[in-house]
Amino acid sequence: MRQAARDDLKPSRGDDEMANEDNTLGRLIRILRQQNGWTLKQMSEKVNIPLSTLAKVESDKLSLTYDKLQQLAARLGMSLTEFLGQAESRALATEPQIVTARRSVMSKDNVVEINTPNYGYEYLCTDLRDKRMVPILGRIRAHDITEFGDLVTHSGEEFIYVLEGSLEVHLQFYKPIRLNAGQGIYLDSSMGHAYTAVDCDSALMLAVCSSEDPSLEGELMSVIGSEIDSAGATNIKESKK
Repeated sequence: MRQAARDDLKPSRGDDEMANEDNTLGRLIRILRQQNGWTLKQMSEKVNIPLSTLAKVESDKLSLTYDKLQQLAARLGMSLTEFLGQAESRALATEPQIVTARRSVMSKDNVVEINTPNYGYEYLCTDLRDKRMVPILGRIRAHDITEFGDLVTHSGEEFIYVLEGSLEVHLQFYKPIRLNAGQGIYLDSSMGHAYTAVDCDSALMLAVCSSEDPSLEGELMSVIGSEIDSAGATNIKESKK
């Protein structure tokens, strides 16, 4: 009894009982592994569980104790709740998807402009609310990081593509990098970042910011708004009716 209590592994329930359940531990592990494109060996190394053991868990021939489940989830960068919540996510994913057929054609009526002496941003397609991607045209006029101000951080990720001129991208954990017209960069937006024009009066970029947070657009505008307040120079024009 004491040996069994201390054992990291415990026998799973009978095959018949497991077969009647839509979501077993083994199935959740297998789905997560396949979603990430990992082999069993790769996942074994990532979660620090022996390959033979993980194979048995995935095939529902063994189960894991609570502490080992916590360890597995932590090594995958998830909370135990998030890991187990995959069952609900999968159930929702099997439901018929509702096609909203949303679209927005960019025009002067659905653009919000925010301008300062150092940069100007045009938020595009603002007639669509709760977007998961926020497209922005940015005209960068600052030529020195001190002109731009503090590095910006916000949730999500973003892709920057230079349309005109040249940009210098300043990142919290990297040396500045220069991008010319036709070049781009994808980055983690929670890392401090800023942009300055190089060898040109100003540079034009297209930025696409993405996040699971549907209120991302409002967050981005509030970040810029706080910078404007500190700079004391404001010109905000909302073109949409």
